[in-house]
Amino acid sequence: MMTSKEIRQSFIDFFVSKNHRIVPSAPMVIKDDPTLMFTNAGMNQFKDVILGNTPIKYPRIADSQKCLRVSGKHNDLEEVGHDTYHHTMFEMLGNWSFGDYFKEEAIEWAWEYLTDVLKLDKERLYATIFEGDKSEGLERDDEAAAHWEKYLPIDRIINGNKDDNFWEMGDTGPCGPCSEIHIDLRSNEERDKVCALTLVNQDHPQVIEIWNLVFMQYNRKADGSLDGLPAKVIDTGMGFERLCMAVQGKLSNYDTDVFQPIIKKIGEISGFSYGKDEKKDIAMRVIADHVRTISFSITDGQLPSNAKAGYVIRRILRRAVRYGYTFLNMHMGFMYQLLPVLIEVMGDAYPELIAQKTLIEKVIKEEEESFLRTLETGIGLLEKQMEQHKKDGNLTLEGATAFQLNDTFGFPLDLTELILRENGMTVDHEGFKAEMQKQKDRARNAAAVETGDWTKVHDGEPVFVGYDFTETDAEILRYRKVKQKNKEFYQLVFSQTPFYAEQGGQVGDSGWMTCTDSDEKIEIFDTKRENNLAIHLVMKLPKDITTTFTLNINKERRTAIESNHTATHLMHEALREVLGKHVEQKGSFVSDQVLRFDFSHFQKMNDEEIRQVEQLVNNKIRENISIEEDRSVPIQTAKDMGAMALFGEKYDEEVRTIRFGSSIELCGGTHISSTGHIGLFRIVSESAIAAGIRRIEAITGKACDEYIYKKEDMLSQMRELLNNTQDIEGALQRLIAENEEMKKTVHEFELEKAKSLKQSFISSKEVKDGVNVFSAIFTDVSPDIIKNIAFQLKGEFNDNLFFVAGTIANNKPNLTVMIGDDLVKKGLNAGNIIRQAAKHIQGGGGGQPHFATAGGKNSDGLQQAVGEVLNAF
Repeated sequence: MMTSKEIRQSFIDFFVSKNHRIVPSAPMVIKDDPTLMFTNAGMNQFKDVILGNTPIKYPRIADSQKCLRVSGKHNDLEEVGHDTYHHTMFEMLGNWSFGDYFKEEAIEWAWEYLTDVLKLDKERLYATIFEGDKSEGLERDDEAAAHWEKYLPIDRIINGNKDDNFWEMGDTGPCGPCSEIHIDLRSNEERDKVCALTLVNQDHPQVIEIWNLVFMQYNRKADGSLDGLPAKVIDTGMGFERLCMAVQGKLSNYDTDVFQPIIKKIGEISGFSYGKDEKKDIAMRVIADHVRTISFSITDGQLPSNAKAGYVIRRILRRAVRYGYTFLNMHMGFMYQLLPVLIEVMGDAYPELIAQKTLIEKVIKEEEESFLRTLETGIGLLEKQMEQHKKDGNLTLEGATAFQLNDTFGFPLDLTELILRENGMTVDHEGFKAEMQKQKDRARNAAAVETGDWTKVHDGEPVFVGYDFTETDAEILRYRKVKQKNKEFYQLVFSQTPFYAEQGGQVGDSGWMTCTDSDEKIEIFDTKRENNLAIHLVMKLPKDITTTFTLNINKERRTAIESNHTATHLMHEALREVLGKHVEQKGSFVSDQVLRFDFSHFQKMNDEEIRQVEQLVNNKIRENISIEEDRSVPIQTAKDMGAMALFGEKYDEEVRTIRFGSSIELCGGTHISSTGHIGLFRIVSESAIAAGIRRIEAITGKACDEYIYKKEDMLSQMRELLNNTQDIEGALQRLIAENEEMKKTVHEFELEKAKSLKQSFISSKEVKDGVNVFSAIFTDVSPDIIKNIAFQLKGEFNDNLFFVAGTIANNKPNLTVMIGDDLVKKGLNAGNIIRQAAKHIQGGGGGQPHFATAGGKNSDGLQQAVGEVLNAF
């Protein structure tokens, strides 16, 4: 039986034999495509080529691409673990042709690989083809059907509708019919009973699609119409995990050697065996799947967070923790312990797992422990809700409350239901769904973008000249209207441009376009990158879109951006020198105002380390080192020169290098001509953003001047407050010493006051039914003093007491109740009593049965509140 490693390699070897260029997997996390957060199909990294924005370098390509489907159109998250073949992270084996071969070869080679190389049973294979769509004016794909008839009987070539057999990149863009290859993995007995023809595309777990051959031959426009593509594209995708299931003769992806080592390790850690209990099996499958997703996301530079892609990864991690917590009794972090097994399974194909092992373990462990604490907090809140609901005679938890538990504390509805069921309660499902829909609507409205079709003005391919020029003449190649958040603007593509489009952490340029035939001047307020196009954003179109324009970037802003970008490179080198070679860039943001740099390091930088980094960078600035730029260096040569390739970045075979003295980096951004132009560099903050990841914010040039001026102004103000002393430090130390002495004096006074107050309680004590009753109302007395007195009296009177005190401190009323253990045993509850009494002071409170406190806003009601407490006795 072939192992998963052998299967993956056989695919690569097969397409090498068919003259395909093998390319590495692109990162799973997408950084420069506004339409996608994650790579959800093998074709994502080739979108620029398919759309015609990037020249075709290799007409035939094949690879194994790591993909993630959890959001948007392709959302498999909720099915993961509950069935045998859905995953969040999966590998997509694929081969592509860009204007080279088409349907005949794609079908022929797919059949050859499956039946001759992998030896899959030909009698178990089925093919679907597009049946056509009259509303679109599309005919049946007879061409694909004719090719399939060479290998399959006609009855195993199945017509499929537009949903199943017409592939589209999105609402607009390249699309075309597709042909899916399905396999029947059922036993012979089951096959004899039910024909597989009735089960294809019916979500049967053993009659599944393994390979999709997409024949891109159309372009979908914004109005829904279709145009023919000038260069036809073959795009095939085969789910690696499903293929392994078929080749290894298994009935579940999770039974293959891709997942079984991980599942066995989960069993060892939890003490449960796989295959004995369905709910525990689901939990193990969820964890085995999700730990792959989380680990690969971290290697690609995406850490769990509360925003965008990071939020998705955090949701996945928390889903795995919840399943372990609920069904496997895993109340401590455990997923980080699975990493060595994952590396054993996938480390050969993806060495970034090995290189980033320590970081992945630390991030997962910290996230697990943090969420487990959050879970405990959520459970505590749910218990309070249940207690109050039962007291009120309401056994149904409101949907809004269940949604808050889900949204804030990560409680899935089924976990809330489980806890409620154990306590004889239910949840309002409809209310929960309504709240969930409101959130989805808010997110959809916030992200809604209406984009029109591109209107072509001139032919040509855009050229970036911004490394060499800040001004150039250009024509508009195309434009389109965009509507977002009720604002309309236009996107322009020029024949050539000096404007840098946002990428790699560097913000886009702004500036102006001026008509060469008139004085019309339009602001370009930003420059974005989409599918490798530099897109210039303007609020209005010029009167004549066909003429020539002079494009000018905002030079002052560009210089500030370049200063911060170059300073980022110098700081990266300095960090590695001061902290160690383990420091690696994990993210960056460079604007004209600030530079932000995320890097791997496992402890807070101290003041001395920060100062050393600043000094090293400023020394390089004073050396006024000139830039050394090479725009076309083989990637391996650049690495040999010392340039670091960052995990999570996709590099071409030839790269651009930027060198300032001993600092050398792979970089596509713009930089200052020499370091002296930076002026000055200062670090303004250093903090943790995740386990093992630190963030520095720093400034350069004029921003440093402003920063120093503010510090000087602060010192001047402090000196004035200290009677214009020249020895500010000495004066502050004297003030601190005097303050400490005053604190001691105040504390001694409070102790004396407490003794006096305690004595007044004792002298006014009443005895009712053998119980010592203490009550009083005071002004300008701290609630903490009253609390201490209450506990002292409880100890002195052997728990045989009932204590209530009202105080007014800082114009706010407070209530304190202490009840002896004997009375608690008889059913009195300080928390319940004080909740009712607090209404008189327009406040709330709570506590334990023997002790509770409350605060409020209405001091006039304090007397009534104390009276109600006494009436409860």
